[in-house]
Amino acid sequence: MSCEIEPFLSCEDARLIAAQFGTPVFVYDEKRLREKAREALAFPAVFGLTVRFAMKACGNRNILRIFHDTGIEFDASSGFEADRALLAGIPAEKIMLTAQELPEHLEELLNSGIQFNASSLYQLEVFGMLFPGRETGIRINPGIGSGSTNRTNVGGPSASFGIWHEDIDKIKHICAKYKLKIIRIHTHIGSGSDPEVWQRAAGMSLQCVELFPDAYVLNLGGGYKVGRVPGEKSTELHTIGLPILNLIKDFHRITGREIKLEIEPGTFLTANAGAVLARVQDTAYTGSGGYHFIKLDCGMTDILRPSLYGAQHPITLVPAMDRARGEEMQYLAAGHCCESGDILTPAPGDSEGLKTRMLQKAARGDLVIIGGAGAYVSSMCAKNYNSFPESAEVLKRADGTFCRIRKKQTLEQIIQNEEDAGF
Repeated sequence: MSCEIEPFLSCEDARLIAAQFGTPVFVYDEKRLREKAREALAFPAVFGLTVRFAMKACGNRNILRIFHDTGIEFDASSGFEADRALLAGIPAEKIMLTAQELPEHLEELLNSGIQFNASSLYQLEVFGMLFPGRETGIRINPGIGSGSTNRTNVGGPSASFGIWHEDIDKIKHICAKYKLKIIRIHTHIGSGSDPEVWQRAAGMSLQCVELFPDAYVLNLGGGYKVGRVPGEKSTELHTIGLPILNLIKDFHRITGREIKLEIEPGTFLTANAGAVLARVQDTAYTGSGGYHFIKLDCGMTDILRPSLYGAQHPITLVPAMDRARGEEMQYLAAGHCCESGDILTPAPGDSEGLKTRMLQKAARGDLVIIGGAGAYVSSMCAKNYNSFPESAEVLKRADGTFCRIRKKQTLEQIIQNEEDAGF
């Protein structure tokens, strides 16, 4: 499936937001968030479906509440994310914790009703000591992975996530020791979009389900690829879902067991429902053998993905005021950090390479919309590098109005946890 980008911010919207809330600012579209939720909830499933939003993609409480309103539940990757969901008013039973690091207050969280997946043999042992005789889930590394880069591949021998699939006997030993019941098998292989890889992973996961007679839930995680710029492919949920549906039907025919399906989209739900609105604060030119730059008032402190992955985001220039469309130029977009890697226009998949974008000739004060920024952008940035504050966040409501959902951070908030050593 081709890139699905449809701008939700007009030039008028951009100017209005910049005037009211300043720049840089994150902007999210409620209408699109709800549309993507409906798509995810239509994932093919024969014996029931639970869709969990991967909170790490975008954790603002208002985003969580929108998804809760649609019937989506939540995947927390840390105890802090679980606490954050609870503070947002999400019922504990709608939250599942699958974490690399066990929170210190694990017992308190699970006693509140939060569900749990053990992601290592050690975690399963700790759970057994705290809750002997209880039901739980386990995360399995099925031995294969998928991702656009090694940094987004979370399955296979190079990934530490989950219990290695050859350690089933060790899992069963711990379960027997503490009389645990495994009711959920969880796997997550990374952010790929190949239906054949997903089908293979689902098949391997069902083989694990078969080994645990009490298991009735198969959680296939998330990682559904979303195209942000033209030419990038997006995962079609129906396409990858139908083969998995048939596998579950076959499993039922052979074993008589009805397996409920869970998925955990993050990027799929929010990526193209968010943008960063920035301003051109300067320009630069490095000679006939160099480049023309637009220098923005945002950077890796707001959007790290280009510097980290060589990720591509659509960039649209909005003149600060209406003016006739002039010539276009090839530009590199540079961030505001004193860091050579703070480039928003890297070569695709190469964080150290450069690739110019054709944009309308820019002037200081013009606005820039960086699209595809709703997932792993505000939630994953080089926070406070060069002492830049966290930017504000704004929601475009379904009725077209705008409201602020996070204030811009102050300098006092940046330094509030520093303590005087008596110098």
